[in-house]
Amino acid sequence: MALASALLQTMIDAVRKTARPMLRDFGEVSQLQVSRKGPADFVTAADIKAEQTLFELLTKARPGYGFLGEERGMIEGTDKSHTWIVDPIDGTTNFVHAMPHFAITVALERRAPDGSAEVVAGVTFNPVLNELFWAEKGKGAYLNDARIRVTGRRDLSQCLIGTGLPFMGKTGHAQAIKDIHAMGQRVAGIRRLGSAALDLAWVAAGRYDAFWERNLKPWDVAAGLLFVSEAGGMATTIDGTGNVHDGQQILVANSDLHPQIAAILRAT
Repeated sequence: MALASALLQTMIDAVRKTARPMLRDFGEVSQLQVSRKGPADFVTAADIKAEQTLFELLTKARPGYGFLGEERGMIEGTDKSHTWIVDPIDGTTNFVHAMPHFAITVALERRAPDGSAEVVAGVTFNPVLNELFWAEKGKGAYLNDARIRVTGRRDLSQCLIGTGLPFMGKTGHAQAIKDIHAMGQRVAGIRRLGSAALDLAWVAAGRYDAFWERNLKPWDVAAGLLFVSEAGGMATTIDGTGNVHDGQQILVANSDLHPQIAAILRAT
C-alpha cells in the first residue's frame, strides 16, 4: 500500500485486525449471539466486539480524536477538530444470514476553525472478498492497489443502479416503492444488496452506475461519499438541499447521469 499515508495506513491496519475474528464468526453464524436492537435491526456479538476493537486501535493511534460509532454513538475527544466515523459491520443482517456482502467502514472527519467539516480519509473493507476500498481527499480512490473511477455511461437504459429499501420498523416504505417504480421503467436493472457502504464503493469502482437511498446515517455514507467524489462522481442530496453527509437522502452518479436521476426521483 505504497501510496497510502501514515494516517490511512493506520485506518487500514485497524480494519484488517478487526476483520480477523469477524471472519471466524462469519464462519460460525449459527452460533452467533444475536439480540434485537429493533425490528429486523440485528446487533451481534461480532458487531459490538468489532466496534470495541476499532475504538481501541484508532484511539491508541490518534489519542484525543472523537469517535462516532453506530453502536456507542458520539464520544467527544480532546481534539475537537477530528472525529472517527465508524460502522463496524455495515450489512449486519447479511452477516447474520451468512451472506458475504458486508463491510467494516471507517472515515475521518476534519473540522475547520469556522465550523465546516469534511471527510479527509476513508476505508471500507469486505473481509470475505478481501476487497479494500480506500481514499484520501485529493489523492484519488482505490480498490486494493488499483485506481478506480465511476462509469462513463450517459444512457439510463444501459445502467445498473443500486438502492436501499427500508426494513421492518423503519419509515419510508411507500416512498421507496414510488422511487423504484419510477426508476425501474428507465434503467437496465436495480439492485438492493443491503450495505450502503459497499453500494457507494461499488459506484466509485464502476460496478454500479449510480446509487440512491433515503434515511441512512452518517456512518453508512462517510467513507463512500469520499470514494465517489475521488473517483470522479457527483454526490448530493436527492432534492439538492441540505447536507449529504447526514445520510438522510443521497444520490451518487457520474455528472451525466446525476441530473437525469435526480429529476426522476424528485418527481416521485
